[in-house]
Amino acid sequence: MQTNPAHQPEQDVETARYVTSIYDTPFSKLPNPKRVWLGAPSSSLEGIGRLSLLTPQVVSAAATSEIKTGQRVGLGWDMRKVEYSQFGRQKFEHKIIPLEGPGGSGFGACFDDAYNMNPQQSSQWDGFRHYSQPRNSKDSSKSQDRVFYGGTTKAEIMDASNHRIGLQYWAPEGIAGRGILLDYKHWTASQSPPIIYSTFSTHSIPFSTILAMCKDYKITPQRGDILLIRTGVISEWDNMTEQQKQEYAAQEEPQHAGVEACTELLEWLWDSGITAVAGDAISWED
Repeated sequence: MQTNPAHQPEQDVETARYVTSIYDTPFSKLPNPKRVWLGAPSSSLEGIGRLSLLTPQVVSAAATSEIKTGQRVGLGWDMRKVEYSQFGRQKFEHKIIPLEGPGGSGFGACFDDAYNMNPQQSSQWDGFRHYSQPRNSKDSSKSQDRVFYGGTTKAEIMDASNHRIGLQYWAPEGIAGRGILLDYKHWTASQSPPIIYSTFSTHSIPFSTILAMCKDYKITPQRGDILLIRTGVISEWDNMTEQQKQEYAAQEEPQHAGVEACTELLEWLWDSGITAVAGDAISWED
């Protein structure tokens, strides 16, 4: 049953819980657009969040209408990159372990691979446990009184026996649906004059540009779409010197190009039915 916070005290608006019928509510009519928490605490619906838009019907329709050639493309980057990561994150480690083969076939007849890595170093989905928000959505973004999606607390996350909003809710079915690609790197090069920028700067992609790319690429978002934006991080990183990479990792204030963080973008994502956003940028938003 969907709650109706319009008739509740202000404190209840902060903790309202919804079912998926909330997706039919326009952004402008949401009681609190900054906080739309699905499902009861610790439920599977809370755990998958907006991925609940990826119903079997939505995924089946996408596969039926979009798959033409069967060509497959991996979206993950080299696990060893970035070689110099910010915030002191550990580097990727790969160890090849020779083993004694069965039946006297000798040492090194077979091998194991062992990996030690921080997923934030390379390609990854940010789970709901990655970044928090102020407990009171009206507080400053720098407030130290914070919660994670659904109101999950730091104590719950640090409790290894507590699986609330963990990736185990995403893993059984994965994330599969119609992807729409906005190639900002290509689009900026095609402008007259070309738009010059660095992906390792505070360059902002305006919301108006998102709409312009959709028009130029003839893309109309549909409910359940996964929005991908390419900025050109990989080619720029691969052409940086070792010193430039180390200087980047040492930045006190990270400089990353990304999409303009504005209410208009949030409203468009909600009303378009976008289920997830991704891209090659270090930070999706600027």
